[in-house]
Amino acid sequence: MAIAIAGCAPSDAPSIPEVPEPTITEPDAPEPTVTAPEPEAPEPTVTEPATPEPTVTEPEAPEPTVSEPETPEPEAPEPEATEPEATEPEATEPGAPDGEAPDGSDESPGPGSEPVEFDFSFETDADGWVVDFADLPEDYDQSIYELDGGHRALPDGLDGAGIYVQGHNRSDDLFMYLKRRVDGLTPAASYTVSATVDLATDAALASVGIGGSPGSSVFVKAGASTAEPEVAPDRIDHLRLNIDKGNQSRGGSQMAVLGTVGHPDIVGDEFRLKTLDSMDSPVVVKADDSGSAWLIVGTDSGFEGLTRLYYDRISFTLTPIEPS
Repeated sequence: MAIAIAGCAPSDAPSIPEVPEPTITEPDAPEPTVTAPEPEAPEPTVTEPATPEPTVTEPEAPEPTVSEPETPEPEAPEPEATEPEATEPEATEPGAPDGEAPDGSDESPGPGSEPVEFDFSFETDADGWVVDFADLPEDYDQSIYELDGGHRALPDGLDGAGIYVQGHNRSDDLFMYLKRRVDGLTPAASYTVSATVDLATDAALASVGIGGSPGSSVFVKAGASTAEPEVAPDRIDHLRLNIDKGNQSRGGSQMAVLGTVGHPDIVGDEFRLKTLDSMDSPVVVKADDSGSAWLIVGTDSGFEGLTRLYYDRISFTLTPIEPS
């Protein structure tokens, strides 16, 4: 019977009743000593920390999750580094037009070029301006046309000096003008041209005359050209200007209408100063290959009588046109 029980005991060993086994083996003292190391089998308790080991591996799992945000962190500074790089092309943007100027023409004024101003006051001389006439017969009769011009003192009542111009419009279309060459422009560059003119006139604005009014039918024009303004006979032997000045009240591609010579406050034979400008209707001129152009100011008359004028001051502003 005792042998049969011993056979059942090992089958029950995995279920912990191993504790009663030592009580049965108490008479066999050596056996418990053999089994003494067996209780050391609590070494399987070492397996208990093995169970926390997976728990240790569990925090290891979050470690890769920590490494995951680490990857975006370096990515975040990378775009930050590219942001200043974006500003660098912005700095090159203003430089782009500088490169455009050579593309159009080597000497064209670049963006931001300052306007060029010319101012003439005629206090001591004509300052290079020349008087000439157009729209009259090549063999005109000076005794009836009464053409005159040059530097002289302003008339009584006005201080200083100017350029005097006079002509009797016998051809129904007399053009009296001043011209002057200017230098210092950018070769082959294009400019918009505006002018301001101070002139002394004795023509009343509300006046009546032959063919038209001496005040409201004499039109002041100003402009510029690449070629020198000159006259040459046409097919009917009339002296015509070689630039497009328009006709009387109409301007041309190279001259704009500033207004008329009539002054609203004229009384009797007195002269009064009048200022006109072409700011609202500038023209365009292209400098020649040496950086020069010609300025021109004049009157286009529909009044068939005598016109007398003093140009007291003339100023021009040439503003560079940016190359496209």
